[in-house]
Amino acid sequence: MTALDLSSPVAVVGTGTMGQGIAQVALVAGHPVRLFDSVPGRAREAAEAIGARLDRLVAKDRMTGADRDSARARLHPAESLADLADCGLVVEAVLERLDVKQELFRALEDVVGEDCLLATNTSSLSVTAIGGALRTPGRFVGLHFFNPAPLLPLVEVVSGFATDVTSATRAYELARVWGKTPVACADTPGFIVNRIARPFYAEAFAVYESQAAEPVTIDAILRECGGFRMGAFELTDLIGQDVNESVTHSVWQAFFQDVRFTPSLAQRRLVESGRLGRKTGQGWYEHTDGAERPEPHTAEPVPAPAYVVVEGDLGPASDLLALIREAGIPVREDEEDHGTRLVLPSGGQLALADGQTSVEFRDVVYFDLALDYRRATRLALSASQDTSPQTLAEATGLFQALGKDVSVIGDAPGMIVARTVARIIDLAHDAVAKGVATKEDIDTAMRLGVNYPLGPFEWSRRLGRNWAYALLDDLHLRDPSGRYAPSLALYRHAYASDKREGTSS
Repeated sequence: MTALDLSSPVAVVGTGTMGQGIAQVALVAGHPVRLFDSVPGRAREAAEAIGARLDRLVAKDRMTGADRDSARARLHPAESLADLADCGLVVEAVLERLDVKQELFRALEDVVGEDCLLATNTSSLSVTAIGGALRTPGRFVGLHFFNPAPLLPLVEVVSGFATDVTSATRAYELARVWGKTPVACADTPGFIVNRIARPFYAEAFAVYESQAAEPVTIDAILRECGGFRMGAFELTDLIGQDVNESVTHSVWQAFFQDVRFTPSLAQRRLVESGRLGRKTGQGWYEHTDGAERPEPHTAEPVPAPAYVVVEGDLGPASDLLALIREAGIPVREDEEDHGTRLVLPSGGQLALADGQTSVEFRDVVYFDLALDYRRATRLALSASQDTSPQTLAEATGLFQALGKDVSVIGDAPGMIVARTVARIIDLAHDAVAKGVATKEDIDTAMRLGVNYPLGPFEWSRRLGRNWAYALLDDLHLRDPSGRYAPSLALYRHAYASDKREGTSS
């Protein structure tokens, strides 16, 4: 069974921002669209708002005047659910309450035809639970659009436990015909994006709560070193602290308070204080008129080391060797040692973040993972209170000689980018192993849904099969709460690689 014919009406119930966006997508695709809202007059107001947005598209030469007029003629507010009787698809975008959604779909089931596809745009509730209220839950599916729906390409097509394959296929094909990029997933807390994205926020908040760095510095490292479009603190200020925390809390509760998804106490206090981000003028940052963003910690310039000694190939950071040579700093190779670190003239060592702490060793400075060491404009270093000032100065000068700003943070195992990426990779492997989605759909979802520079499996291939497991295993030894315990899926992934290479696990 394929997508709906364009002559088949599409209804949207709930006319807030998301409902209007979904209606606009269906309308521009060519369907007749009906809008319904339980609040009198809201559907008509929504139709006028959509018409105004179509006017703006014409003004920007993104739509012709004739196409706009045709679309407006196909858009109709509905006075009651009975006006939706001949629709081929009804999409719900009402209040995120299970009882409200179940009551709506029970009423719709008495109105629409047997071949009408019913869909929810929920982002936090169980598709299975909503559909469980229906007599025929097989035709019920999740169509999770991202806001703003007319602009963002991703749609998560969610199959509940009772969803028929034909219904999921119809929904998937419909999203594709509408010009979206659909990904298929099973009904799991957070679906793909909101499940796998939790560590991006959680690890940034954890580094802050450990007093290893301030929000502005963590954000700068995530952007300028990790390649993320926004840092976790500025992004949650944009989303709304209450909205972001609510999703985190929902996923945590739905996974029976799994420690891997534990919400942040610091964020809870922010919400309790009413500092919700841009919409209230204050969140992690101040957003009032004229407010200035604080500057990230950036180390003062110091001389570069006279030389470095490389032991091993530095693994995922091997590109640094070419950059060091290009900067005119002699690189000496220790052919007898099989480590993966740099030795500085002071005798101190510089190593890629691996889940261990600086305080464990005599004189080690860690540096964070970068998406691209050549293009990164900032690198982070981690040192303990016992680290030699000379070693830290030489490490700082080395990266400054490569043209990088340097941020020095506290002794945070796994640092910022490395532990975040490792946890994202782990959750992605776990999701595939549990049948949530394919590797390809997960990579697509994370790139398009939250603008990650790479999908989790793209990162995994780039970093090496054992990298994420080794880092998380080290972190788990130092924090045995279970938060960093590698999943069985990631263990199997790393172990299978070891067997193929003829080494022991």
